[in-house]
Amino acid sequence: MKTKTLTFFLFYFVIRTSLFAQLSFDFSGYAQNYTVYQKLDEELAGILRADDSYFVNLFRLRLKPVFHLWKGGRLNIDYELTASCFTQKYFTGEFGVPDNRRQLTELMWTPVDDEKIKVSHFIDRLYLRQKLPFGNVIIGRQRIAWGTGRVWNPVDLFNPVNPAAYYLIEKPGADAVSAKIRLGSFTDLNLVYNPIKNFKSYNFAGRFRTNFWEYDFSVMGGRFGGKTVVGMDFAGNILDAGFRGEGIYSFDSGVQQHFLKFILGIDYQFSPVFYLLAEYHFNGEGKTDEFSYEYYRLLNGEILNLGRNYLALSGMYQISPLFLMNFISIVNLNDESGFVSLAGNYSVTEEFYLNPGIQLFFGKLFTEYWHFPDSFYIQAEYYF
Repeated sequence: MKTKTLTFFLFYFVIRTSLFAQLSFDFSGYAQNYTVYQKLDEELAGILRADDSYFVNLFRLRLKPVFHLWKGGRLNIDYELTASCFTQKYFTGEFGVPDNRRQLTELMWTPVDDEKIKVSHFIDRLYLRQKLPFGNVIIGRQRIAWGTGRVWNPVDLFNPVNPAAYYLIEKPGADAVSAKIRLGSFTDLNLVYNPIKNFKSYNFAGRFRTNFWEYDFSVMGGRFGGKTVVGMDFAGNILDAGFRGEGIYSFDSGVQQHFLKFILGIDYQFSPVFYLLAEYHFNGEGKTDEFSYEYYRLLNGEILNLGRNYLALSGMYQISPLFLMNFISIVNLNDESGFVSLAGNYSVTEEFYLNPGIQLFFGKLFTEYWHFPDSFYIQAEYYF
């Protein structure tokens, strides 16, 4: 009952305010359709007694109304409808809503879920933002953007997402109360309280950000999942190349619960049409031996990666003003598994895009990425 009351609490402000003031209203969104052919590893298909190839079609409609309620106050809502059709249900779960352990309730409904089709709709953003003299306060389901990494974000503990999920545009929202306090030019303090599991538990953290020596720096600390976490991030330049990094140290009462995570990245715009990025990720929570991987934690959404050391290489090449090619490869340096993804972006009009792509996985039996299916897809998207 508590979560239902909170879910519609912010809608009350819209109704109440409309009685006393003239509401201003903005509306935007997008529609996407993925037609995907997937091919499963033959050995895994044999173990599962499943076909090694199948088709999936995913349709996503995301509506983003914004209500300007009063001076400095607005209500943002992101509502999404997804419909998946498939010839085989195995692994089509990767096209669903990502598990988010930072929410009071998932606010998702699935009226259809059978062997050939799945239809869901959910609320991914629902927050009231109030601008104040010292900064702003946001209450509700929101995106909390911490960290500087382009592929991995160890500091981003409120909105984590697996970089292999190529079909996602937004990270899932977290239910929180956040306040940003301006302390000076390029300096602020961000405080976040995140209740979860119907208020049975919570996370909280603070992040102080400033700038000096032409670098942006921040430090953070808080409690996540009953563990104390401290961290930092930075972003700046080395000559003409971008240089960034971030990391956290998590510790609890048990020594085995201590771990370090960090990334270091560098990127360079070689020409107006060619961009390249390299990023290294050390995952102290991961394992170096594939037979020690904690798959149960991965399935429960507690972790995003299984291994210890990763390297990502990403790039963009502009073939023409209307056609871009994007590339990314991620390798688990311990078990030598990984994937390569290549995606095009063709602008048919200012609102309509066609994006062909492939994602190929490699690795030995029982390594981190060996069981993922190769994907060949065409994405159509329309923005309004």
